[in-house]
Amino acid sequence: MKYYYVYILKCRDHSYYTGVTNNIERRVEEHQSGEDKNAYTYNKRPVKLVFCEDFTEINQAIAFEKQIKGWTRKKKEAIIENNWMKLKELAVCKNQSSANNFNK
Repeated sequence: MKYYYVYILKCRDHSYYTGVTNNIERRVEEHQSGEDKNAYTYNKRPVKLVFCEDFTEINQAIAFEKQIKGWTRKKKEAIIENNWMKLKELAVCKNQSSANNFNK
């Protein structure tokens, strides 16, 4: 069975990079070695793999990668810490204009 991996790297400047690949070891090494001078991680090496989730369907992996890329730093750190409950809490809208707060 073929697997696809959604991963998060922590860069030297403490920023996060999220990607998807079918070979996690090779891909992390490519980031680490700086093969692509135009890559986000090129000037932020060394990088460290801090999260990796596997999928059997490429479309699911791509959708999850896109979802993570839209998240706040706090949400990314929640899954890095394997704290899925915190992720749920962070997903709740707390804006005054939220429908949940409308009649309060």
